[in-house]
Amino acid sequence: MLKGINLQLYVGPLVPIPAPKAVMDALTDLTVTIHDVGQSGFQLSFTLSTNSPLHTLFLLTSGGPIPVLRVVIAVIFNGTPHVLIDGVVTNSQVSQNSDGSHATLTVTGEDLSVLMDQIDFSGFPFPALPAEGRVGLMLLKYAVLGILPLVVPSILIDIPIPISRIPAQKGTDLQYIKDLAADVGYVFYIDAGPVVGANVAYWGPQIKVGVPQPALNINMDAHTNVEALSFTFDNTCNSIPTVFWYEELSKVPVVVPVPPISPLTPPLGLLHPIPTGLKPVSDDLSKRSLPQAIMIGIAKASEWAEAVTGRGELDVVRYGHVLKARQLVGVRGAGLAYDGLYYVKSVTHKIKRGEYKQSFELSRNGLISTVPKVAA
Repeated sequence: MLKGINLQLYVGPLVPIPAPKAVMDALTDLTVTIHDVGQSGFQLSFTLSTNSPLHTLFLLTSGGPIPVLRVVIAVIFNGTPHVLIDGVVTNSQVSQNSDGSHATLTVTGEDLSVLMDQIDFSGFPFPALPAEGRVGLMLLKYAVLGILPLVVPSILIDIPIPISRIPAQKGTDLQYIKDLAADVGYVFYIDAGPVVGANVAYWGPQIKVGVPQPALNINMDAHTNVEALSFTFDNTCNSIPTVFWYEELSKVPVVVPVPPISPLTPPLGLLHPIPTGLKPVSDDLSKRSLPQAIMIGIAKASEWAEAVTGRGELDVVRYGHVLKARQLVGVRGAGLAYDGLYYVKSVTHKIKRGEYKQSFELSRNGLISTVPKVAA
């Protein structure tokens, strides 16, 4: 690897252990993609001789992936460890090279949330448990994998009375947790780290505040630290979410428009896109309470207002840091309209011998920065 960068690969049936030197020598390149919400994934490529016993590390005699083969990918950059992903293998493929004596083994996988989508527990009862308690109870099953739950209670804590109703699970753990999150405008994802073997399962509101990462510089001569960066402004996707509420006293339905601003998603641009119209958040919000519908509407309003997107690529050594998703980052040198703070929606790590690059996607809800300058 490059000077100052140490790649670490851990592999094991349940508890991952450091990969042997033979495996590391056969590794040619890897890709890790981290999304701000939803599942993340990875892909490893190995060049092996056709008679190499390393094939059995990822393949059974039947050709399928070994059940619950866990893979942890981490890098140590300038002495600081970064766990990129903790997941399991979902697919393995072998392709023969043209010389006939070597083969390329490609291993694909997803984060640990894929294990939560294996068994359908529909009908499992949760008497007298609010949604937050149900999420925490389901996540306890996966403590053996090092998954620690981080559950943020919503303002709509509803404790069902067993004599009136008993909530029951619908679908797999992953499906039900996502449904419970969507009911209150929350998100769910598993974040690897902060140490190898540990993970944080986050169930709560999407947060777009915090300390920004070092700025991405473009068109700044010697200070430029990104290889490419382009922006797009699309106003057509922005609409004002509306919630329909039936007022029982007057017997009149009331249309409640939801603003796209909340304390956890502050405006990152001064010039907001002009909404193209009103759009109902969902057809079944009329069945929900007004506070619950408004929370779902706020989440949708924040998502629809992201009219500015940026895409680029950087070299980690030149950037001097490992860019992370789900955090803020500054942009400098892109001009008055696009300079400022952005939310990092996704990051793809691309590592091969002598090279460590990242491609990324940024977003924010307006043009022109809300801060006078960003940290270098």
